[in-house]
Amino acid sequence: MAAMVRRQRPRRLACWALMAVLLADLLALSDTLAVMSVDLGSESMKVAIVKPGVPMEIVLNKESRRKTPVTVTLKENERFFGDSAASMAIKNPKATLRYFQHLLGKQENNPHVALYRARFPEHELGFDPQRQTVYFQISPQLQFSPEEVLSMLLNYSRSLAEDFAEQPIKDAVITVPAFFNQAERRAVLQAARMAGLKVLQLINDNTATALSYGVFRRKDINTTAQNIMFYDMGAGSTVCTIVTYQTVKTKDSGVQPQLQIRGVGFDRTLGGLEMELRLREHLARLFNEQRKGQRAKDVRENPRAMAKLLREANRLKTVLSANADHMAQIEGLMDDVDFKAKVTRAEFEDLCADLFERVPGPVQQALQSAEMKLDEIEQVILVGGATRVPKVQEVLLKAVGKEELGKNINADEAAAMGAVYQAAALSKAFKVKPFVVRDAVIYPILVEFTREVEEEPGVHSLKHNKRILFSRMGPYPQRKVITFNRYSHDFNFHINYGDLGFLGPEDLRVFGSQNLTTVKLKGVGESFRKYPDYESKGIKAHFNLDESGVLSLDRVESVFETLVEDSPEEESTLTKLGNTISSLFGGGATPDAKENGTDSVQEEEEGPAEGSKDEPGEQAELKEEADSPTEDASPPPPPEPKGSAAPEGEKTTEKDDGEKPEAQKPSDKGEAGFESVPPAPEEEKKQKPARKQRMVEEIGVELVVLDLPDLPEDELARSAQKLQDLTLRDLEKQEREKAANSLEAFIFETQDKLYQPEYQEVSTEEQREDISGKLSATSSWLEDEGFGATTAMLKEKLAELRKLCQGLFFRVEERKKWPERLSALDSLLNHSSMFLKGARLIPEMDQIFTEVEMTTLEKVINETWAWKNATMAEQAKLPATEKPVLLSKDIEAKMMALDREVQYLLNKAKFAKPRPRPKDKNGTRAEPPLNASASDQGDKVIPPPGQTEDAKPISEPEKETQAGSEPAGSEPLELGGPGAESEQKEQPTEQKRTLKNDEL
Repeated sequence: MAAMVRRQRPRRLACWALMAVLLADLLALSDTLAVMSVDLGSESMKVAIVKPGVPMEIVLNKESRRKTPVTVTLKENERFFGDSAASMAIKNPKATLRYFQHLLGKQENNPHVALYRARFPEHELGFDPQRQTVYFQISPQLQFSPEEVLSMLLNYSRSLAEDFAEQPIKDAVITVPAFFNQAERRAVLQAARMAGLKVLQLINDNTATALSYGVFRRKDINTTAQNIMFYDMGAGSTVCTIVTYQTVKTKDSGVQPQLQIRGVGFDRTLGGLEMELRLREHLARLFNEQRKGQRAKDVRENPRAMAKLLREANRLKTVLSANADHMAQIEGLMDDVDFKAKVTRAEFEDLCADLFERVPGPVQQALQSAEMKLDEIEQVILVGGATRVPKVQEVLLKAVGKEELGKNINADEAAAMGAVYQAAALSKAFKVKPFVVRDAVIYPILVEFTREVEEEPGVHSLKHNKRILFSRMGPYPQRKVITFNRYSHDFNFHINYGDLGFLGPEDLRVFGSQNLTTVKLKGVGESFRKYPDYESKGIKAHFNLDESGVLSLDRVESVFETLVEDSPEEESTLTKLGNTISSLFGGGATPDAKENGTDSVQEEEEGPAEGSKDEPGEQAELKEEADSPTEDASPPPPPEPKGSAAPEGEKTTEKDDGEKPEAQKPSDKGEAGFESVPPAPEEEKKQKPARKQRMVEEIGVELVVLDLPDLPEDELARSAQKLQDLTLRDLEKQEREKAANSLEAFIFETQDKLYQPEYQEVSTEEQREDISGKLSATSSWLEDEGFGATTAMLKEKLAELRKLCQGLFFRVEERKKWPERLSALDSLLNHSSMFLKGARLIPEMDQIFTEVEMTTLEKVINETWAWKNATMAEQAKLPATEKPVLLSKDIEAKMMALDREVQYLLNKAKFAKPRPRPKDKNGTRAEPPLNASASDQGDKVIPPPGQTEDAKPISEPEKETQAGSEPAGSEPLELGGPGAESEQKEQPTEQKRTLKNDEL
């Protein structure tokens, strides 16, 4: 019995733990029910939301547009976003920041930084010596990093989404270009963290587009693989993606559609912006030629003029996509000189001829990475605004060799819709149809480490080893574990990018550092000294490439094993509790679980390990984390100069000895919650060998980031606080503007009302002059001193004016309400009087109301009539300019009191039961009911069950029977129809008569 109690206690504790987890999830779910996505493009962004009742909707901005410019204007005392900031680009180009995403995650010596300076010379870029990055120097006191500017924009996008959803939003999915590396992705995450957003995922924009395409064509996806190419040319870059759609059988949801990224090609600088810059340069040259003999300055030296030319170039590019030529014209371009010039489509194509030659490049890269041919591509679909240029479509169509290009997708909003679908799928607040997404790693990642090996007796040398961690075009998210078997002291290893030979020389310079992180381990030697009698199973490093494509080192452990005799009594209650909870949450180590946990990805990852057999003594063991329980169970052999027998022995031992101890643990412990295994006989238990006990020691980790250092926590907190202060300042400014507008509107509306007849009727000339004078004085104050007034001062002025006009407005409002209120009161009085009269006419034997109740109602009616007549007579004597005595609130109070009394009597009549009829001397009614027919009285009698028709029922004198009908003991069956039959069934057995309508 005691053993049973001990065995049940961990299960109860596990149930409580499960309930606590579910409760925490429920509380987290109640915080917010809406999620958002931000499709962050180079030139514009699209925001979409999902909330209960609103499935996947694009958010409209304050100008009611579905697309918002990615533009921020930063001034000393105010900020502008979106369309407002875009209009400020001409007035203040230095403070208006655009295309700043090109600077994310890049150091000062990056070619893209120099390119940004050349494109936008009006911006002053400062140098951050700590991170080797740049920042925007708006003024000597005002400077912002690209991450801070992006954070402002993300916060603005959230405000748009919250206004549209009418509820707070914290969870978001943000799109990023597929070619973003680790440093650029971490920069976006830091910007979102500054904005207070919880990023559910950074999804590649090409993946989001493919997901949107698949979601709306779910029925067309089957077991046959369909290869679709998406060609996305936006404002800043071009990405070509090959996606395979087909249905697959999943472990949890059965057969579901899946998209898999097969190949990706890109060009970081090919886009609509470069075309616009070519057009801007052409227009600037034409304007300089028109003013060549006037000794005028070069228009390129004027930032405002260049901002006007860039806006005109954008419009010109759009118009030339549908027209053969167009007239470019700008009023007052520079020095009050107008500009007008004709530009043809042929000239535009000549300006961008080298750009159009680069259009097929991403297609070839995507085919090479996917190892596919154009014949295997079923359709090529255009995405992005720059694909609307006719020459781009012409060159692309020739490159892919198709009959036509697919345009059956919203080129601007597809990524936003796919991202918000993914946000709903990741959120706990929504349940969507599963759609499996297998994204691909663009840049391979490997682990490098150096070891001292003994090639010959007494001769030591250093060997450099490389192990591919995540291969190119391998799917993610996934976790990997790498095991170092030959270290017994502290050591370092490096995480770097793999082979980037698919990038050109210029792309490699833009890519930045190819070294990611140096990992310094501390405590390896101490762990070996702590467990001297245990057998080392190696140092295991757990890596995670999450849904956002960001690599992280979760932990490093030193694992030891030893043989111990199997004694179930030694197992503590805490161990049982842990095992029980693990089994409840699916943590039981069963062979089936291992097979399901190992995906087909392992085959792709085993290749590099197999290819390193020439260095058997130094190879590191690489596998997925799902196989981490089946690590090598044999001691590592000493390093040998030649031969590969030792590694083969390790692999064999891993299969033989690695899985069995894990699978035997449930049967050894005999714990509930694992798979049921029949108990072994006593003889087998005695012969069972000693089991293996595993000890895990956490190893200290020091990370040295090599590509781009992240912002320190204190600096990140300061940046977040700075942005929060700016947001509060903007809110205060909006509140002040709202107060000023309210005051100004009140002044204008009241001045107009003073001349309306209904206001003149209830006010004297002196009262109107007094109010008009105060209004004029406040208006003059607002014009002269209102710009420097605080929000409190403006609200105080408005409160004073409202108090002054309160009596006038009250008299007008009361007179407007009188007709409706008095009519309702008269109607209620009439109906109440009729009800009281009808109640008094009810016969005494059927009366359901008491005399006190009817007297009380009559009293209330009389008092209300008297109050109405007296108050109206008194109001008639008062002038219209005085405060009225007939108030609408008093009328409503009288109506409520009268209605309460009437409703009380009505409810009593509704639920009152009729009184029983007195019986005659014979115990029967003197006459049948008026509505009873002869056929009703002569119906056939069906005797009770078990009694024949001839048998006579026992008479019951106290029960009255109808005259001429059957005895009271029998049960009559009405034959008059279904209604009559149902009435008889509803009557109790003891009740022998039915109430007729005329008996009330």
